[in-house]
Amino acid sequence: MFSYIYKKIIIDFSKITVLFLITLVVYALYQAKNFNLDASSDALLLEGDPDLKYLREVNQTYGSKEFLVLTYSPVSSFKEKETILNIQLLKSKIEKLTWVDSVITIIDVPLLKSTDEGLMERLKNYKTLAYPEIDRERGFNEILNSPIYRNYVISEDGKTSGIVVYLKKDERLAEYIKIKDKYYNQLTEIGLSEKEKIKYKEFLREYENYKNLYNIRNHQNITEIRDVITKYGENAKIYLGGIPMIADDMMSFVKSDIVIFGIGVFFFIILTLWFVFRNIKWVLMPLMGCATSVVIMIGLLGLIGWKVTVISSNFIALMLILNMAMNIHVTVRFLQFKREFPELSVKETVFETSKKMMLPIIYTVLTTICAFLSLVLSGIKPIIDFGWMMTLGLIVSYFVTFLLLPSLLNLLSSDQEIIIKDTEKSMITSALASIAKSNNFFIYGLSVIVILISIIGIFKLEVENSFINYFDKDTEIYKGMKKIDDDLGGTTPLDVILKFPKKEKNLKQAEDDIDNWEENDEEEDKAKYWFTRDKIDKIINIHDYLESLPEVGKVLSFGSILRVAEDLNKKQLQSLEIAVLYSKIPEQIKKEIVTPYISVEKDEARISLRIKDSLKDLRRNELIKKIQKDLVEKYNLKKDEFKLAGVLILFNNLLQSLFKSQILTLGIVMVGIFFMFFILFRNISVSIIGVVPNIIAAFFILGLIGLLGIPLDMMTITIAAITIGIAVDNSIHYIYRFKEEFKKINNYQKTLDKCHKTVGVAILNTSITIVFGFSILVLSNFIPTIYFGVFTGIAMLLAMLSVLTLLPKMILTIEPFGPEIKNI
Repeated sequence: MFSYIYKKIIIDFSKITVLFLITLVVYALYQAKNFNLDASSDALLLEGDPDLKYLREVNQTYGSKEFLVLTYSPVSSFKEKETILNIQLLKSKIEKLTWVDSVITIIDVPLLKSTDEGLMERLKNYKTLAYPEIDRERGFNEILNSPIYRNYVISEDGKTSGIVVYLKKDERLAEYIKIKDKYYNQLTEIGLSEKEKIKYKEFLREYENYKNLYNIRNHQNITEIRDVITKYGENAKIYLGGIPMIADDMMSFVKSDIVIFGIGVFFFIILTLWFVFRNIKWVLMPLMGCATSVVIMIGLLGLIGWKVTVISSNFIALMLILNMAMNIHVTVRFLQFKREFPELSVKETVFETSKKMMLPIIYTVLTTICAFLSLVLSGIKPIIDFGWMMTLGLIVSYFVTFLLLPSLLNLLSSDQEIIIKDTEKSMITSALASIAKSNNFFIYGLSVIVILISIIGIFKLEVENSFINYFDKDTEIYKGMKKIDDDLGGTTPLDVILKFPKKEKNLKQAEDDIDNWEENDEEEDKAKYWFTRDKIDKIINIHDYLESLPEVGKVLSFGSILRVAEDLNKKQLQSLEIAVLYSKIPEQIKKEIVTPYISVEKDEARISLRIKDSLKDLRRNELIKKIQKDLVEKYNLKKDEFKLAGVLILFNNLLQSLFKSQILTLGIVMVGIFFMFFILFRNISVSIIGVVPNIIAAFFILGLIGLLGIPLDMMTITIAAITIGIAVDNSIHYIYRFKEEFKKINNYQKTLDKCHKTVGVAILNTSITIVFGFSILVLSNFIPTIYFGVFTGIAMLLAMLSVLTLLPKMILTIEPFGPEIKNI
């Protein structure tokens, strides 16, 4: 029944089938207007991560604004009047931008050593470098030696300053995030009712639409500030940094990658098809199939509302590569059928080709889907989406391949004028066939060596998440982050939150000291009793410890402020004096340099530090564990008396989770593919033979990454599972054809020769297409994408060589299809 219906569709109603697909393409092009990108930082976070929830609580307690950072390296010194004037003009211009809340520069730093007045008078009547009468030499040296501002707004060499541009808070987006978190928490804890699920879907649609608008505005903002920087960049070298800028640039990278990968792979496919077939007709038909699949897929993504991220930006290239492999296999088989059975009409040849190729290709699609579905277990939304995207893309490619290509073959080919290139002549496959037949020791010995090298390399694998090294050294993202990392105290933030017990030994002493104070508001009243020397010493000791770590750049805490005060006061401050200082300090200064580090209400102190992300030997997970261990063992803190928070923790959680899930799913992929082989061939020996070459290829690529000392990141960690899923296609095609031909030839050696001349040529051509198709990814600005392309390409090459040497050698050795029957 299925054969009858399918024959009607592709033979009797070919024109209607093509017309239907054209209509589908037109509709997909219309839906493509909703095709969107997402490069926001929350797209790279672990869904439901408790550390993300805690970080938001920390930001709520201590205050957090979105900001941009400009690194400003003037031609002349910061002591020069001209430099001060240029900074003032730049600051004034930036402040006029409607989306800017405030701007902090070196000329806004309060100079407390510029006079000999008392401490309180200095705090109230402070001056800055912008004051005409100030001694700029003295003022600049104060900033340069300040425990607060050194390596923060000024580099140690005094040649680079940081300009912090705080953005106005988007209240609507903040509210959307709160509602989204509320829905998510309810969904995971108690579930949603049907009515709530409908509301949640509507809300997510509204939220995504607003995020699109936010991204457009953010792009406009970044463009505006870059225009300002260009105008004021004559007398200084200025780099732009900050999460909003990184998100916008990554969006540009994603757009660029989609276009470059798509066009690059498309043109390469044209060259490959021409090399294989040398006939414009046979180039255009598979090409139309590839283009149709991609357009329909883009339309589907627009219709569903899936956004493409930096992780999934290569999906078009992958779809083209995998779709082309299907098309080459079908087209080559059609030409081989026509060559072997010239008496068959085009319609009969098309139908027989489809019948013979439908089953092995559906199994190759299912095995590849199995690999991509392993990404769904990662728990990371963009990687999950990438897995589902490629799953849907493969299904679309399969249906388009067996609807459009046979219909086109039926319509555009003719019995009389068909031009067939001899697809059975290949020196490479003939040479590989000779190796497979006669070199037992060489093939098995080399395989064992590859396995041993792979094992050594796998034990050297490291999981690391160096964000700065994700970008090419010529990009502004890299230059800006590198400048901040080297000169302004590091890039990746980490907070150590110290939680103090409600009562301390020195509390009674502090109460006696301030017994006669007048009571003010509730917070000030609590502050009278809060500032004890034990607390301050604990903050300072841990501050100094963190500052001593080579991986750590700038450290800021209440201890930094206290050291400035003690330096001005020429003696150590006691509990009473600290409390007085806290109560009398001007509100504006308190807001900038005290409130971000002390929460009297929660009995907490925050030590803020930044990690030097560009350090070559930086191991983030080890650093986090070392800090946690030392705080317990060296500083006698209980585990509930401190907590680490920040972007470093979130991205480390993401990578560790991904590593665990992918190691687990690698095993699941292997087992899943083994069972698919067993279902297809009903033979355990054949199933083992089919999986082994691809496992070797996947393990080799992991071993190679380990031996080269390249840390696994969010993209390279997925290579092994994806490699097995894609590379196993060749095994299925080869074994399926070998089984089919062996029934006719009944001789293993002759069957091997026949397969290498037929399906072997198709495997060679598709593998070359895949290898060079993945090599297009080296044009990306995103380094993990480059690694993904290079190593997947190498893995595909090794898998192809294994399938055309090791796999047939194992078939000759084991004889899984039974003994040869001698003709009597």
